[in-house]
Amino acid sequence: MADVEQFRREVRDWLEANCPAEMRTPMRSEKDACWGGRHFEFQSDAQKRWLDAMASRGWTVPDWPKDYGGGGLDAAQTRVLKEEMASLGCRPPLTSFGISMLGPALLKYGREDQKKRFLPEIARGDIRWCQGYSEPGAGSDLADLQTRAEDKGDHYLVNGQKVWTSYADQADWIFCLVRTSAESKHGGISFLLFDMESPGVSTKPILLISGYSPFCETFFDDVKVPKDQLVGEVNKGWDVAKYLLGHEREMISGMGLGGDKQALGRAVGSIDDPLLRAEIAAFDVDALAFAAMSERFIDQLKAGGAHPAMPSMMKYAGTELNKRRHELVMAAGGSDALEWDSDRSGGGKAARDWLRTKANSIEGGTSEIQLGIVAKHILRLPGA
Repeated sequence: MADVEQFRREVRDWLEANCPAEMRTPMRSEKDACWGGRHFEFQSDAQKRWLDAMASRGWTVPDWPKDYGGGGLDAAQTRVLKEEMASLGCRPPLTSFGISMLGPALLKYGREDQKKRFLPEIARGDIRWCQGYSEPGAGSDLADLQTRAEDKGDHYLVNGQKVWTSYADQADWIFCLVRTSAESKHGGISFLLFDMESPGVSTKPILLISGYSPFCETFFDDVKVPKDQLVGEVNKGWDVAKYLLGHEREMISGMGLGGDKQALGRAVGSIDDPLLRAEIAAFDVDALAFAAMSERFIDQLKAGGAHPAMPSMMKYAGTELNKRRHELVMAAGGSDALEWDSDRSGGGKAARDWLRTKANSIEGGTSEIQLGIVAKHILRLPGA
């Protein structure tokens, strides 16, 4: 315990000295996030200094091994770092699908040369990834995907289409599920990595009801992918995919706590309506309980002791919590929260964020699918 407290003091002193004041304020919108990658433009010098400082210590991925660009911290030290960052109001230095999804999959299934090549780039923010999973005819039933990769000797030739590919038009590389055999639905899938600037790759943004376009359609026309960019074994990519989905669902579930983990009561300020105040207080209690559950789940997941269906349970609970949070934000804002384009409303931030939460019930597996998994594998309900 003494060692942990000593580490806490060291972390607090380092953060005080190295986190710029500008990076200690809540993010106003997704535009304030640091995504990294070769197409990313830093919003300020402070944003870049903060990323560089954290990456130099491996603290963008504090619990990854040092050999792969991480901080080499144990679970207790990682928790201390997160707590001290939250106490100081530090923004995340890097937001990355490479960190939240691909990285854990590479640590488990990647070859040593793949880990040494890609993980340090992810940790430094040098490379931005997108996910090639869903297809027009394979949404809820992901294993029914039809994007094909033909074996051409020293490379695969990829043809097909993906949809709802988040930030595909801004990503450097993609981790992509492809069909390498038609003999088995789940057993004929492989997991490939390739550059989004490869000849034959094209993207088309999808406009959402919120007015934003984070999602894209992605097309592959005779894309050549070197065989050394296959992760895991050929035709066994479904194992990698399922493991990665667990981490994606854990990431989505975290949305229920709010982007800056700030208590909702504090975020919305003084409210005259006593019933609404009570609803917000009840929400904050539930959010704290969910945060504690999330910590326990993450520890179990990293230790390999989590129930296989727990990511689905956490994803569903976090989805509903996030939707509830933004419903309350809209209620607290009253008619002002309905403003769409004014400077006063930050370009309609509250309304656009509220609309965006509707996608939480679909992305990463629909809520209906998650409930089915929970019913069958956790509750053991008959006929589920």
